[in-house]
Amino acid sequence: MARYVDGFVIPIKKTNMKVYKKMAAEGKRLWMKHGALEYYECYMNDFLPYGLGFKKMCKLKSGETAIFAFIVFKSKAHRNQVNKKVHAGMDMSKMPKMPFDMKKFAVAGCEVILYGSKNA
Repeated sequence: MARYVDGFVIPIKKTNMKVYKKMAAEGKRLWMKHGALEYYECYMNDFLPYGLGFKKMCKLKSGETAIFAFIVFKSKAHRNQVNKKVHAGMDMSKMPKMPFDMKKFAVAGCEVILYGSKNA
């Protein structure tokens, strides 16, 4: 079962979470409408002491946390098709101001090399 994932790490001020959740809900609606298999937005609330850790990696300040988000697709080609449809349907003039610093935002396309699920 091939899969491809777009993954995101987004440092954000905790006070901006309400605005972010609204924006994320619209993102979920769009990506799912155009064919994404799964869509996740995760609020980091337990920074574990192993390795470098997201808190240190993101250089989070007091009052900040981070979002770990990912969208699942059938393949990289499927991701490209879905993203093309999503972006074609976006009205950039109606896009809200991002509730996070785009200079600290990180994204990557990821080929799934191992997958496990009780449902799979």
